Amino acid sequence: MQKILQKTRNFFRIFTVIPLAGWFLGGLVAALLEYYLGDPLSYHLYLPKIPVMFGTLMMLKNPTLIPSVLAYDLLIYILPILLVGRLSAGLTNQLAERLARLPVWAATLIHLAAFYGILHLWAGMNDYRVLVVKLTMIAIILTISLNIINGYQGEFSCSHPGFMALGAYASSTLTLWLFADDKLFGPALLNPALGPWLFPLVLVAGGAIAALGSLIVAIPSFRTRGDYLAIISLAFMFIVKSAIENMEVIGGPRGMSSQPTYSSLPMVFIWTVLCIWIIHNFTTSIMGKALNAVRDNEAAADAMTVNTRKTKMTSFMFGAFWAGVAGGLYAHIYSFISPGGFGVRRLAEMLAMVYFGGLNSIVGSIVGAVSISVLSEALRPLELFKWIIIPLILILIMIFRPHGLISFTELNVRKLMRPGGLSGKD
Repeated sequence: MQKILQKTRNFFRIFTVIPLAGWFLGGLVAALLEYYLGDPLSYHLYLPKIPVMFGTLMMLKNPTLIPSVLAYDLLIYILPILLVGRLSAGLTNQLAERLARLPVWAATLIHLAAFYGILHLWAGMNDYRVLVVKLTMIAIILTISLNIINGYQGEFSCSHPGFMALGAYASSTLTLWLFADDKLFGPALLNPALGPWLFPLVLVAGGAIAALGSLIVAIPSFRTRGDYLAIISLAFMFIVKSAIENMEVIGGPRGMSSQPTYSSLPMVFIWTVLCIWIIHNFTTSIMGKALNAVRDNEAAADAMTVNTRKTKMTSFMFGAFWAGVAGGLYAHIYSFISPGGFGVRRLAEMLAMVYFGGLNSIVGSIVGAVSISVLSEALRPLELFKWIIIPLILILIMIFRPHGLISFTELNVRKLMRPGGLSGKD
C-alpha cells in the first residue's frame, strides 16, 4: 500500500513544475479540441450530444453512458491538459519568469485575459454553460462578501439574502425606469442605448442601497453581545422579504420582470475580478488587520486604540454593498426576480459555500462557491436526493475540517503564478 501511495505521489510530483501559464495553455488546447472535435467524438462514443457539465448530468440520467462520458472527459480534458501542461513546462516557465519581472498588476491582467479567453470559448459552446458560469461568479461575490462578516469579523450574519434583494430590486427599478418601456414605470426616461454603459453605475447604486439597509441591522446589533446579530439579521431578511411582497409598485409577490439583460459574461467576470481585488486589498489593509484584532479579542483591540464600533460597522456595510451588487447582476441575468428567491434557501446556500471553502480566506471562498455551485448543478437530476448528498458532504467537512477546506489563507498572486502555486508549494 505504501509503495502504491509513493508511486502516486511521484506521478503527481512531475506536474508541480507547471506554472499557471502552463495550465492555461492546456486548458486552451482542451477547449479548442472540444470546439472542433467535440461533436464527432461524442458521436463515435455513442453520446447524444456534447456533455454539458463534464457529463455528470448524462451519467446520472442514464448510467449506461458512464464509460462513454469518462472516455470523453479523458480524451478532451484530462489527457490534453496534463500532456500539454507537462510538455510545455520549459517554455511556460520561461514565460512565467518574464512575467514575474513585470509589475504585479500587469502580470495579473495578462493571466486574467488568458483565463477569460478560455472561459469564454468553453462556455460559449452552450447557453447552459454560460448561465452556470455567470451564476457561479455571482456566488463567488456573495461568498467573499459574507466571509468578511462571518469570517474576518467573526460574527454570524444571516442577512445577506436581504442585502441581495435590496440590490436586485433597486437596480431593477432603476434600469426599468431609466432604460425600458415598462408597464410598471412607463416609458424610458433615457435612451435605452445608454443602458449597458450606465449599468455599472446602477449596480453601484444598488450596492449603496444595500449598504444603507445594513445600518438597520448594524446599529442595534453592535450595541449588544453574543448571538444577537444572528437573530436580528435573520429577522431583517424576513422583514425585507415581507416588505417587498407587500409593495405592489415593484410587483409585490409576483415579482419584477422585463429587466434588460445587461449581465453579460464579460460584465459579470469584470465585477467578480473587481470584487476579489477590492476585498483582498480591504482585508490586507489596516482596516482589515483591525477587523481581525476585533474578532480575536474585542476588549484588547479597544485597549490598543482600535475603534471597534467603527471597524465593525464599516466592514458590515462593505459586505452588504457587494451583496447588493451581486443581487443587481443576478436580476439582470434572468430578467425576473421575486421575493421567494431571497429566503432561507438562498441563505443556506451562501452559508454552505462560506463554511465549505473556509473562513478568513478569499481563496477558500472561491473554492467553496465554485464547488457547491458546480456540485449543485451536477446533482440536479437527483432532485430531492441532491439536498441529502450536499448536506452530508458539509457535515463531513465540518467534522474533519471545522474551519473549511482552505481557511486563514491569504491570496498570493505572485506565488500562484509560479510553478507549484496551485498546489500550495513554493
